[in-house]
Amino acid sequence: MNRYFFVAFSLLLPFMVTSRLAGDEARVVHPYEVFERPAACASCHVDIARQHEQAMMSQAYTHHWDEIEYFQLAVPHAEKEPKVAEVKAGCNGCHAPLAYLAGDIPPKPPAAGTRANESVSCDLCHTVVGFAGDTPYNFNWVVAPGKVKQGPRPGLVSPHHETRENPFLRSAEFCGTCHNEKSPYGTWVKATHLEWREGPHGKAGIVCQDCHMPPAPGRSAKMGEPLPDVRQHLFHGAHDPNKLAGVIEVRIHPEVREAEPGETVRLTAVVVNAKAGHKVPTGSAEERMLWLHVEAKDAKGAVYHLPVDRKGFAGEELTIASSTALAYQDIGDIRGIADFPGLLRDGAYPALRDGDRIFRLPYLDPRGRMTVAQWHTASFGPDYRLAPLQAMAETLSWKLPAALPPGQVEVTASLYYSRLVNSVAAFLKVPDDEWEPVLVGHHTTTFTVLP
Repeated sequence: MNRYFFVAFSLLLPFMVTSRLAGDEARVVHPYEVFERPAACASCHVDIARQHEQAMMSQAYTHHWDEIEYFQLAVPHAEKEPKVAEVKAGCNGCHAPLAYLAGDIPPKPPAAGTRANESVSCDLCHTVVGFAGDTPYNFNWVVAPGKVKQGPRPGLVSPHHETRENPFLRSAEFCGTCHNEKSPYGTWVKATHLEWREGPHGKAGIVCQDCHMPPAPGRSAKMGEPLPDVRQHLFHGAHDPNKLAGVIEVRIHPEVREAEPGETVRLTAVVVNAKAGHKVPTGSAEERMLWLHVEAKDAKGAVYHLPVDRKGFAGEELTIASSTALAYQDIGDIRGIADFPGLLRDGAYPALRDGDRIFRLPYLDPRGRMTVAQWHTASFGPDYRLAPLQAMAETLSWKLPAALPPGQVEVTASLYYSRLVNSVAAFLKVPDDEWEPVLVGHHTTTFTVLP
């Protein structure tokens, strides 16, 4: 097929059966040229474009960690291991969908400035007409590029394109096409939409867009009429400190308000997912860490770290912080490093100590080792994350030192969130802003030590 026939053929596809291909069947079907550039959209949709530029949707391919993960881990692994060979192309189905559809695999790195850098572009989302199958996952959206743009409301007229109301864009399933993912081993390595669907928000009809694209009065285009409910293209999530702040709440209390040195004081910290409509952490949960860190300060200012009490469930050791446990040995396999011992499983953070509780879902490779390569996930450890509106109680039994001075003791429970285990970040030279922990919640209680 020569180039000119290929382009002409692709331009006809929206009107043909092949325009309904989805997922890996849609590869090498639509060249870059059939999609509008974001700058064209920005000329009219000014506010929406400026919001999109600041969101991770516009940086899904160019973002530092995504670039490092793809080129330093996913691509070399795909080239040496047939089981995961599809990852070389498949990552781009959600991170650089225009490149995927054009067959530009692997795309050139972001520094080359190709159209892969448009990441999840305006025209990609607004030419998606639905999805294939009964469950949205692994970029099984169906796209029909051209002059018809899909939108969430009826009756809008544009001088540049035809606008068609499509209820799919208002649905959580639209988001699920990329925010659900199965690995080559058949495991759900991303299940944010499924978590939502099974939780109270999904059952109440509160969709993803209600939290991540809240409506506000304004104009969807600069020449448009004022509207009471323009969807804001914020897409704010784990990379937004404002979204993280308070997403998980904590409250701690002692069993007694007065105690003598040498006694054991039992404290309870209640941790609550009060705001997220999915589990926390979610998405690329193999990379994420949320942990509870508790410290006590006595009347003279001395500080004591308090580890949580063990609950005794299977695999619990993977949820208890350790400064010596190793994991991620498959990085050595992927990068061809002989006898690679692994990296610190829980990283090294100033506010993480042995015995802290980690809320996580450990991803395990085919040999049962923890991995940050989601495509290499064959099974899971215990799912110790917080579901929507779920509360977990963590107890801490502290035997008071015999020499503890009399007076008030302050006990502070803090919750920290890191998007990437910092031992992995250090090894792969990922910028600090990707792993630096965010304080998402804290609470202080007191009790008195008697003379």
